[in-house]
Amino acid sequence: MTAQGSRGGGAVYKLPMLTCVLAAISVGWNTYAKLDKACVLYGTSATALTQRVCSTSSVTYPTSRTWYHSVALGNLSAATTYHYRIDSSNTTTQRFLSPRTAGDKTPFAMNAIIDLGVYGKDGYTIAMDASKRDTIPGIPPSLNHTTIARLARTAGDYEFIIHPGDLAYADNWILNIGNLFDGANAFQAILEQFYGQLAPVSGRKPYMASPGNHEAACQEIPNLTGLCPEGQKNFTDFMNRFGGVMPTAFPSTSESVIGRILANKARMLAKPPFWYSFEYGMVHVTMINTETDFANAPDQPGGAAGLNGGPFGLPGQQLAFLEADLASVDRTVTPWLVVAGHRPWYTTGGDGGGCRPCQEAFEGLLYKYGVDLAVFGHIHNSQRFMPVLNGKADPAGMNNPKAPMYIVAGGAGNIEGLSAVVSRPQFTAFAYAKDFSYATIRFLDANRLQVDFTRSSTGELLDRSTLYKSHSERFVKQ
Repeated sequence: MTAQGSRGGGAVYKLPMLTCVLAAISVGWNTYAKLDKACVLYGTSATALTQRVCSTSSVTYPTSRTWYHSVALGNLSAATTYHYRIDSSNTTTQRFLSPRTAGDKTPFAMNAIIDLGVYGKDGYTIAMDASKRDTIPGIPPSLNHTTIARLARTAGDYEFIIHPGDLAYADNWILNIGNLFDGANAFQAILEQFYGQLAPVSGRKPYMASPGNHEAACQEIPNLTGLCPEGQKNFTDFMNRFGGVMPTAFPSTSESVIGRILANKARMLAKPPFWYSFEYGMVHVTMINTETDFANAPDQPGGAAGLNGGPFGLPGQQLAFLEADLASVDRTVTPWLVVAGHRPWYTTGGDGGGCRPCQEAFEGLLYKYGVDLAVFGHIHNSQRFMPVLNGKADPAGMNNPKAPMYIVAGGAGNIEGLSAVVSRPQFTAFAYAKDFSYATIRFLDANRLQVDFTRSSTGELLDRSTLYKSHSERFVKQ
């Protein structure tokens, strides 16, 4: 996404961020100077970058200190290693694996990384150590003991990342008293630093994002977002960074006319980067917005969080998208269906507990259309639950349940530290809050999905589970 460098004259780059856009890869990056033309060279050999694509769009917003650029790399062969370089004299050549075609049953893994912020040499915060809050690092970190470092070291183990909400934690600039009289610049500086730190990962792996509460405004004090400067209200940075590079909804490859019609309806109702979907190999992934655009949404005007965000669609648009999108999934093409959002409704507690309005809006649809796995964050630890509906465990357990399996992967690490495990609902299978951690979701075949939780600092496997689903119905409706 971003390609930051030291400030000063000229446009200075670091590594960009990649995202999947249908059968293409989008490359996005930031510069400290506006560009008349932003170009990327790419090809199947590092020594023969024979294709070139350019954009004349150079996007910024009030208070931003950078301009954002993005281009889509097309004409890609599926599941093929490509090399690319931003067309500038001071950039390096990087590589990526192009997206797998929908229906490809080759096993692969994706990572769920949520609630991730700026880190320093020691991981920035460890076990809720508030003494680290005044140490936003000013030099490149050593990449020790952090989730980002683990993701960089294990890049060959997964093919893309989903990040449903809370990136950078720029709104926590207020926790450093030294920022008190320069909050606008502090907010931007944290964003610049975070995306620079993330670049060794996001410049190589597609990074698919949706919003969380920390994207809403310049600070998280309820009902005071009106005091934020222009450009730091209403998810502005999030929209500018991700709005042009997230897909709308997948182009159905189903042989069913009904499936294709529903997929086209979902595409028209999609509102990236807030809600959208994509298909990759044997999985259909739907990203939702748990912050705004449904009844009693916490971040919208009048919502419990008081963050005055949205709406971003017409009344009912997000839920209409979700229903059409989930109903369109042809399990003979993509047997696995995953939904990811920020706020969970099943949780071991902490930070205000589960989101009841989210449950009321989304849970029925997830069950109705046979979602296999639901991925959330917001609570800063790792949690796994047995398949559950309306607070009751599915009697089938992990052996062909009708209810979705739920996980929380919010322990990646940020300035606010970790959330204690307060309670354990009877359907809790795993909960961990001792150190930073994240989830890897492995699609083993059309019937077996494996979820691993890993301790970031050591690579230790904390928990492993396998979900079996028969996927005998082409279009699920329960």
